[in-house]
Amino acid sequence: MKKLYHFKWDCYRQGEVEGLFVEDEETITKNIGKDVIFGEILGKHSDVFGTLGMEDLEVIDVSESFINEFQEKIGSFGYNPIEYIEDEV
Repeated sequence: MKKLYHFKWDCYRQGEVEGLFVEDEETITKNIGKDVIFGEILGKHSDVFGTLGMEDLEVIDVSESFINEFQEKIGSFGYNPIEYIEDEV
């Protein structure tokens, strides 16, 4: 089942990384504990990376119709950490 997630990392004085995205629970579960590498998204030499944890994600309680419409019209907003998971070799 797909849900709407809010992702947020506080990178202290460099800023914050956050996003709203739709993902299924299975994908989230299998990627918890994996390394996320955003690179220099907060400016030159920022090198934002870390390990994705459940504490970094909040499920936004909305209807299934809202999720479908959000996915259709917006897709995502900000950063989806799943898209930045390092592939295992």
